[in-house]
Amino acid sequence: MAKRKAGGSSGAAPRRRRKVAKIATVSPPRQSSRTNDPEKVKRNILDVATKEFSAKGLSGARIDEIAARTHTSKRMVYYYFGGKEGLYVAVLEDAYSKIRAIENQLDLDHLEPEAALRRLVGFTYDYEGSNQDFINLVMNENIHKGKYLAQSKKIRSLNVPAIAAVRRIYERGCAGKVFRTGLDPIEIHWAISALCFFNVSNRHTFSLIFDRDMTSAKSVRERRENVIEQIVRFVKR
Repeated sequence: MAKRKAGGSSGAAPRRRRKVAKIATVSPPRQSSRTNDPEKVKRNILDVATKEFSAKGLSGARIDEIAARTHTSKRMVYYYFGGKEGLYVAVLEDAYSKIRAIENQLDLDHLEPEAALRRLVGFTYDYEGSNQDFINLVMNENIHKGKYLAQSKKIRSLNVPAIAAVRRIYERGCAGKVFRTGLDPIEIHWAISALCFFNVSNRHTFSLIFDRDMTSAKSVRERRENVIEQIVRFVKR
């Protein structure tokens, strides 16, 4: 009887060890020496995911493909971003963060109101014209009616400075009797965004329909000046 009891006891220990080993698999993924910087890994994943979501949208993008191109693993992507939708929201936040960060460096408050407005519109036109990924992401999210951007806890705070900058320019222009009163800074921002965004989002269809190359350097340059002038004339007295 003692031998059978001892045998039963010795058989129980391996089962406990197997159970412990199974639980250990939920720990954070190990990173090689090439990926021991979490922020660098996350930055790399965001950059690759931006291209993937921009080209294929949320439904067409594949986490496996993103992981393969970042030389990480699907498990690591999920560990950092919580899943495909979490990564998509992070990509949207990152896209808005980039344009707002550059806007904050334009030093608009030290320019005369009209000059400041011209610089802001010119920057927006140039940035959106050279960042097709940003345009694609915004178009994709509008197809989803803003459903995923609404999940972001910081998207509204990210865009507060953009409206604040327009408001300061506009209020200074009104105080100096350069701009007409009664306009809403959000509507001014909307007008700037609309003209600059449409320039990129619809240039291929316009080129085809009207048999004109809307992407030529000459066309882009002339349209840039037209967009700036339209916005300035919209707000001037």
